Amino acid sequence: MIKAKVVGAGGYGGVGITELLLRHPEAQIGCLVSLSDTGRKMSDVFPHLRGFCDDVIVSPDDPKTQEPYDVVFFSTPDGVGMQSAEEEIGRGAKVIDYSGDFRFGTVERYAEYANFIGRDPVHKAPALLNETVYGLPELHDITDAQNIVGNPGCFAVSCILGLAPAVAAGIIDPKSIICDCKTGVSGAGKKPNAAFHYPNRYDNMNAYKLAGHQHVVEIEQELGLLGEDDVQITFTAQVVPVCRGIMSCLYASLDGQDSEQVLEIYREFNRNNPFIRVQDAGTPASIADIRGTNYCNLTVDVDKRNNRLRVISHIDNLMKGQAGNALQNMNLMFGLDSGMGLAFAGQYP
Repeated sequence: MIKAKVVGAGGYGGVGITELLLRHPEAQIGCLVSLSDTGRKMSDVFPHLRGFCDDVIVSPDDPKTQEPYDVVFFSTPDGVGMQSAEEEIGRGAKVIDYSGDFRFGTVERYAEYANFIGRDPVHKAPALLNETVYGLPELHDITDAQNIVGNPGCFAVSCILGLAPAVAAGIIDPKSIICDCKTGVSGAGKKPNAAFHYPNRYDNMNAYKLAGHQHVVEIEQELGLLGEDDVQITFTAQVVPVCRGIMSCLYASLDGQDSEQVLEIYREFNRNNPFIRVQDAGTPASIADIRGTNYCNLTVDVDKRNNRLRVISHIDNLMKGQAGNALQNMNLMFGLDSGMGLAFAGQYP
């Protein structure tokens, strides 16, 4: 059995991977770590886990955290994972980090990202940047030789998966891309915030971080690797009054292809990607279709009047955008089928 430690267990990302590990046939939870809720049972913090996960949450300095584990999930903000990843790998663990700490393979690229979001550009574990991989299995070959993965950002997952086939095929202008993205309130995390207080959020929506969203750097990086030219996007993030889910409306100038041609390109690109479902504009689609799942639904269309590609990408921000994708990475890092513990439908309504 794969013995897992979850750092940041008290947040949405932490409880999300806990839920998935509980149903995984080849994994078990060995340690739950958090700065908050220390000393409480996981099931007291999240009552839906009573009888399923009654483990006590421990602090980062608890001796239990120093025991050997097979995999460590860092469901933590930027700057946390890079301080402990080397030590965990030295003890024999594989590391999956949810933050931007290991999404970039060079110190220069990390510094560009850190400067973009106003953080210290000096990485605390630079040697690991040569070993990390951007943890999107649909684009990168993740195997059991991999010891560390940088799990992608949620908006980045929806945009990259929605645009990758078109960029790789060279059918769009890489400087014409527009990403118009809406997310549920859970994307802001569990910590209370006045901006996400119910009276401020209900029946309300707004755009934010117009000066520059942290996921822009990784979107441009990953799409740029697929084509011959640099990619520059116009990205707008918006929060809408739903709990979970991302809908990204993606646009780019086409090279003259029609809907059937583009659909074929998307279907062929994702032929071996079991969690990507490609559909045409005549098929109804919404975030309800992927809620609670690791699937990404792509509605592919062409605006013939304006010669423009239009892709609507739906994911659950807490699943394919976070914990589900992390478990998919874990499966591949241990030589398991990528869909183990993940191939299930959502709930309706």
